[in-house]
Amino acid sequence: MAMILISIASLCLAGYLGYRVWFLAGALVDQQDATEELSDYIQALESTNAYMYDRIEKSYNAMVEIDRLGAFEKDDESGTTFALLKQVIEELNGEFANGTGEKE
Repeated sequence: MAMILISIASLCLAGYLGYRVWFLAGALVDQQDATEELSDYIQALESTNAYMYDRIEKSYNAMVEIDRLGAFEKDDESGTTFALLKQVIEELNGEFANGTGEKE
């Protein structure tokens, strides 16, 4: 009789432990999927930041080319725009190395 009870208890324990292993394996796969999604999201953000940095820099260079003779005064709207774009580019340079999206 004791052997039957021990066998039933062992069978129940094995079933429970098997269920826990199955459950934890599923949780681990879910965590890995979430990590991969987060990594993809971060890469997309870095790519967007690099693209935005590049576009701002190109816009600034085009404006400097337009105003190569310095015909616009610093007090008017175009001068203010130049100053603001230059400030944005300097801030981006402080955050990102050469527009690659990587921290310095």
